[in-house]
Amino acid sequence: MTDSTSGISRRGLLRAFAATSIAAAPTFSAAAGFLRGGGDIRRLRMYSGRTGEKIDMIYWVEGQYIPEAMTEITYFMRDWRTGTIKPIDTRTVDIVAATHALLDVSEPYMLLSGYRSPQTNAMLRETSNGVARNSLHLQGQANDVRLASRSMRQIASAAESCQAGGVGRYSGSNFVHMDCGPVRHWGA
Repeated sequence: MTDSTSGISRRGLLRAFAATSIAAAPTFSAAAGFLRGGGDIRRLRMYSGRTGEKIDMIYWVEGQYIPEAMTEITYFMRDWRTGTIKPIDTRTVDIVAATHALLDVSEPYMLLSGYRSPQTNAMLRETSNGVARNSLHLQGQANDVRLASRSMRQIASAAESCQAGGVGRYSGSNFVHMDCGPVRHWGA
């Protein structure tokens, strides 16, 4: 039995929801294909220290993104200051999920910033150093995260090993920036 709207088999869904972990081994081959070989499912686990919301969901099954899951992820990663929503790039979600799997932790990421509206980005530029005028947060292509159980250096190293986007270390604020832009890294 296959869902005619998404093409996902019933067996695939049952396996996805019965699964408790992901064995992701990202290898870079093209813009969004670095998670090839990552298994039949991909999972995202986060909480927002700003809103108190939590997300723990499978968003990709048997080679397909689950539209309803991506809608929930987009809402979760909204600009919490303004309530503005913009679709989150699937490549960014994949980078965050692959990095989490590489770190081999059950603790969810704390999301500090996902999508940022132009108003929020402008306000942050006025009050903080290191906020880019054309930040990828404005495009739904970046996340700032932290884990209590792993150091900023460990998180950044795992993200850099994906070779799939930008990784910034912000030691003063103890978070790691991950985006799906060009491969690069910065910070100490």
